[in-house]
Amino acid sequence: MESTHLLGGSKKRVKIHPQTVTAKYATHTPYSPQPGVHTHFPQPGDEGYDDAPSFEDFGSFLEETSDRKRLTEGRKWPLTLFGSKDKDKDSTAGSSSSKPQSSGGGDGGSEGTSKGTAAKASGKGVGNQLASFGEASVSASRLTWVGLLGAALAHGCLIVLTRLASERFSLGPLFLLLVRSVLQLASVAAPLYKGENPFGPQGYRLRLLCYGLSYSLSLCCAYASLTFISVGNGTTTWRLATTALSATLAFLLLEERLALPDVITIAAGLCGLGLALLPEGADEGNSDPAPTDPVAFWKGAFGWSLSALAGLWMALALVGYRSLKDRVGVGTALFTVSWTGCLLAPASLVLLQEGWSWPSSAPAWGLVLGLVACSVAAFLGMTHALTRLHPALVSASQSLEVPVALLLHLAVLPLAPSAPEVVGSVMVILSVGWLVAIKLLPSRGGGRRQREEYEEILDSPIK
Repeated sequence: MESTHLLGGSKKRVKIHPQTVTAKYATHTPYSPQPGVHTHFPQPGDEGYDDAPSFEDFGSFLEETSDRKRLTEGRKWPLTLFGSKDKDKDSTAGSSSSKPQSSGGGDGGSEGTSKGTAAKASGKGVGNQLASFGEASVSASRLTWVGLLGAALAHGCLIVLTRLASERFSLGPLFLLLVRSVLQLASVAAPLYKGENPFGPQGYRLRLLCYGLSYSLSLCCAYASLTFISVGNGTTTWRLATTALSATLAFLLLEERLALPDVITIAAGLCGLGLALLPEGADEGNSDPAPTDPVAFWKGAFGWSLSALAGLWMALALVGYRSLKDRVGVGTALFTVSWTGCLLAPASLVLLQEGWSWPSSAPAWGLVLGLVACSVAAFLGMTHALTRLHPALVSASQSLEVPVALLLHLAVLPLAPSAPEVVGSVMVILSVGWLVAIKLLPSRGGGRRQREEYEEILDSPIK
């Protein structure tokens, strides 16, 4: 389909293709109307001007009817529980927002020179904007990973404080969970200060409730498992199950995939966690005077099952907040986890018939307050990272809590670790370190390559 548009001394031949629009300009003699040919375009103020189709409408129509959009929609996952990102909408919005600039008739050579100069000047400006945007993105990524590593350190301190509270002050794990949930109710001040509804925005409250219940159920199962197995075994199993299941659920529910280097790094970290589990299980089997006792066996099996179940609930919680990251703030998420924990923790206490214990000294209360502070810091760092990173990457970075807890145990409780435990901790440290390196170091090079490609497009004679 061709259309001829004559303006002054230039002739514009437009060829329209289902995917491209090509325009060629040629200089001709001034236009003289031909007999029998009447060309009129509605002008502002004329009747029917508002009904004339605009270039933006044609662009959106071309985008909606293109084969590329139909092929892209055909490749989408048909059944998604939490929804997925629609990149086509962003590209359509970007193409429809760009408006063509009209230019009057004149000398073709001078016009081309001025356009080339303006393009180079605008290219420099866009290059500077891209450079500043890349630097800001790298800075934000660094802050995100600093928060994640700080959350892992807080989780390691949380493990040690929970063990100290149980061994020295006879405070049950579920009671500690109830106390921290009650004290964390003060986080309602964050959404109220921002003028937000503490129970989430309209239309997303049910999904937010499911997120809070999943997170609280995970904590209840994890803390309840400490009654039957050791703190180290319960924490390591919980983290291993959370990392593996979050990668699977993020792919099934959110269609978020991991790159091959990320998969290899996470697999190495999971192997390290598996090695960290081996020595403690072997030591418990050797020290047990009656390894064939069915009661002890089923208690241990129940504790391991609770830890794995806690990993499943935590993976669901991470994926759930990942789907709500644009609608629900971190403060609202913390308040949701707190009030749902206040409901589920007492129910778990009654169900497992755990004895009620209350801190009776100032050191015990100090330990409980320190435990609450560490839990809040770990939650904030981990939840903020979910707004930018894959749930499996967030959980894998938290595996650093295992070697951190090992080092703190050496400082507080001088117990010599075994060789497989040390090797597993080293593997976890190396995997997390390599994960941080591959996420931060190539950022500047990638941004530079994108800017160079964009400048090549601007300098190209084909626009």
